[in-house]
Amino acid sequence: MAKTTKPKITEDKIIGLFMESVLEHEKVPSSVFKFCKANDIKEEEFYGFFGSFEFLQQIIWNKFFDNSYGLMQKNKQYASMTNEEKMLTFFFTFFENLTLNRSYVLIIMKEHQYSLEGLKQLKGLRSKFKDFASTLIEERNDEKQHKIFKYNAPLFAEGAWLQFLFILKFWTEDGSPGLEKTDIAIEKSVTTIFQIFETTPLEKIVDFGRFLYKEKFA
Repeated sequence: MAKTTKPKITEDKIIGLFMESVLEHEKVPSSVFKFCKANDIKEEEFYGFFGSFEFLQQIIWNKFFDNSYGLMQKNKQYASMTNEEKMLTFFFTFFENLTLNRSYVLIIMKEHQYSLEGLKQLKGLRSKFKDFASTLIEERNDEKQHKIFKYNAPLFAEGAWLQFLFILKFWTEDGSPGLEKTDIAIEKSVTTIFQIFETTPLEKIVDFGRFLYKEKFA
């Protein structure tokens, strides 16, 4: 009688099992040991990819970004888009991907209620998103001949990240059909922020973003 070959353990396999566990139990597994035992995985196999559940959750958010960015890059019209259109395309694509995993995301975010601990899982996503936003503003700076008219890329990226957190919070609370209110919020928010960046000092924009953040996350 032929022996059944055990499926190869991969990073994506463990992520899939982890997300399924969260969905079934509506919380993060209590320990790596119990998670591995329940899924017939050796602990060393888990630790070969992830040092902890916290790091695993960071990787999931990173994958949300990478998948969204990859899809966006495949758009034949992407290269000819304005910076505002590129940002809009990213937001729409990212939140479409997030909606495909909405139940998981809502459980994970609700567990920490947007505490500092909960936001740690967004650490990698924050870095990737800010790099993307910085690239957009640098592209715009390249179009400006005079240095005085150029924007501070790091400050722009920080403002864009605060805007992202605001929309993420809005998305988690959106109960409209097809999450249509989130789409409206994205369009109005991105359009407004680019208009403001053209006429308002960046420091004021970041201060405003921090105010919105405190109002929604405190």
